[in-house]
Amino acid sequence: MSDVLCEVVSKIGLITLNRPKALNALSLSMVRDLTACLLAWRDNPEVLAVAIRGSHKEGVFGHFCAGGDIRFFHQAALAGNPALEDFFTEEYTLNHLIHTYPKPYIAFMDGIVMGGGMGLSQGAAFRLVTERTQMAMPETHIGLFPDVGGGYFLSRLNGSCGEYLGLTGQALTGAQAVAVGLADGQVASDQLQTLWDGLTHPSWPNGAAVLNWLRSQVDAQVPSSPAWLHQDMHRVFALPTVSQMMDALSDLAQGSGAHAAWAQTTLDVLRHRSALMLCVVLQQIRRARVMDLADDLRMERNMVRHCFHLRPIGESETVEGIRALAVDKDKQPRWKPQRVADVSATEVEAFFEPPWPDHAHPLRSLR
Repeated sequence: MSDVLCEVVSKIGLITLNRPKALNALSLSMVRDLTACLLAWRDNPEVLAVAIRGSHKEGVFGHFCAGGDIRFFHQAALAGNPALEDFFTEEYTLNHLIHTYPKPYIAFMDGIVMGGGMGLSQGAAFRLVTERTQMAMPETHIGLFPDVGGGYFLSRLNGSCGEYLGLTGQALTGAQAVAVGLADGQVASDQLQTLWDGLTHPSWPNGAAVLNWLRSQVDAQVPSSPAWLHQDMHRVFALPTVSQMMDALSDLAQGSGAHAAWAQTTLDVLRHRSALMLCVVLQQIRRARVMDLADDLRMERNMVRHCFHLRPIGESETVEGIRALAVDKDKQPRWKPQRVADVSATEVEAFFEPPWPDHAHPLRSLR
């Protein structure tokens, strides 16, 4: 059975990610199937709207998508497999297609929604979460950066929320995702099937009617903010450099105020991340804040090329991060350098140098 199931029912295009053993982690074939499906429906007058969901081992929903297939990234990088380049070019093209889709695209974000799963959902006209949602851009765990348009959508959150989420990889519940602006509404997980079925029952006059109906089924009340969303967080993560952020966190952690424990926990998280990639991510989010989506995706395509090729492959922070987390699973990445204070501004800047001239960029056609 295919890892991506597509069907049209009552003028609604329905997509189910069907790779449950891998938590619906995206392969290149899945990216291609999703792209082909959306392109076929884009100009089809018999399709008014599109909805996407994940599956789990016992049925549908449960998990949306855990991201890209990082074991494939590791194997392909070490083997020099050109499919690695194809994956990121085609995935980012798919992300752009979703953000610019002319028909309502609805994401049912139950369970795990991370990395590439955010790329499949953040461009949606309606982003639905549940009490089971676990949402994050956790790429700094593996020496990568929040890609799939992460620079674009994180940088547009209020205050310094984007810097905080991008640097730490902080996980969000469904309610927290709504509160920070990464989801549009929450429902109980046991309502998902009813809503999914409801999309295909009426005779809709147009896609707008589908969206209006779905919005009417969801509690519009914005949940209370997560505990970490406070002025100290905004102040610290607005500082110019990662070094200054870590110094400010260290000072906060020495105090007895309400946010001292948060500061210590956050500092511990940052100390375990790749120092180099923390500095790269901070630059990414701040550069993206003044970019449109297409330019952000082109920048991220440059960056991901450098993640695997700026250094010899055995010294790539991304290859090492994946090894430690998902291959050897020792959770002891050997970052180079180990301290933010030793990160070279020249090496950070190199991540933003285009590897291709404009006319040859793999995402040159995005508008």
